[in-house]
Amino acid sequence: MATLILSCSTGQGHNSCAKAVKEYYDMQGEMCVVEDALNFVSRALSRFICWGHTTMYRYLHWLFKLIYGYSEKHPAIFHEKSGIYRLLALGTDRLCKYIQDGGFDTVICTHVFASLMMTEVQKRYHLPVTIGLVATDYTCNPGTKESRVDVYFLPDASLQVDFDSPNIGEEQFCCSGIPIRQMFYHGTDQEEAKRALGISPDHKHLLMMCGSMGCGPMKRLARLLSHRLPESVDMTVVCGTNHRLEKKLQRRYKDSPNIHILGYMQDMSLLLDSADLYLTKPGGISITEAAMKMLPMVLIDAVAGCEHYNRFYFLRKGGARTGTNSMEIARVCVTLLEDERKLEAMRRSLTAMPKDNAAEIIYQRMHQAAARSGNPSSVQ
Repeated sequence: MATLILSCSTGQGHNSCAKAVKEYYDMQGEMCVVEDALNFVSRALSRFICWGHTTMYRYLHWLFKLIYGYSEKHPAIFHEKSGIYRLLALGTDRLCKYIQDGGFDTVICTHVFASLMMTEVQKRYHLPVTIGLVATDYTCNPGTKESRVDVYFLPDASLQVDFDSPNIGEEQFCCSGIPIRQMFYHGTDQEEAKRALGISPDHKHLLMMCGSMGCGPMKRLARLLSHRLPESVDMTVVCGTNHRLEKKLQRRYKDSPNIHILGYMQDMSLLLDSADLYLTKPGGISITEAAMKMLPMVLIDAVAGCEHYNRFYFLRKGGARTGTNSMEIARVCVTLLEDERKLEAMRRSLTAMPKDNAAEIIYQRMHQAAARSGNPSSVQ
């Protein structure tokens, strides 16, 4: 079976999800290709949306919140006659040809834009392919209910009510969880992980990261925490692709042996294994990775939008804490690091959450759905 995964470069979350699913398909020895869905409309459009999304996340988070809130209140902006839908539909012919030329049997979308494009492909061409949409946040993002795909992969069964729609049958839902890379299902002993990162095993370790783009009040939080954390606590700040922030923090804390400033990191699994507490914005992938490691979190309301729902989900589950401003968040971090009983209670809450391999579930369900559709190439 040949599978096409369609993502969008609006942050790394959707791409990370796509890579996680592809990784599992590769392990099974099956053909699997990842493409940016917006490239089928225009590569210039894809670059522009990527730039716009990054800019809003880093500097204009209020604008992202405004746009997301508007789209929630006005779902018609994703209707087939809307400007957004028509813009995405411009890539329909190229996407259809790519699917046919590649001999793909299944298409997995990790962004709602991709699912809307595949909805239009099927309206026009009725291709013999099975289509799935993977939710990468703990909510139903705007536009999802306007899509028409075969399987909707949800983060948690408790969220199904958010996805309910006259257009979606209950049999189309699959509670898979959010796909993460296979490395996060395996762990390194915490003391060993700390040693590997140059951190004393008898020190507590606070890990701070605000997405791959290094957004949110990281500079202010680092300053507040640097004055409050005792010498027995190390703090690692991961700036991601925000090189400007990385350089500023490296200059400021070059003489602080317990503060470590890093750029983009490949081995996030080791970092999470080494941490006692994770200070982060609630991106769907990031917090799912931490939950798999049973790592207590303090969540920053850096961007809002879909992340508001992610934050609420983990606060309700008991695996995370938060604060109303940077000063309160810093205080929460210090308090938790000083109270092992509270940290252990948060770990227990995270341990109780499902730990299924989401990519494996998606792989199996897509094969089942393709087999039921009568596509002969789906039968192994």
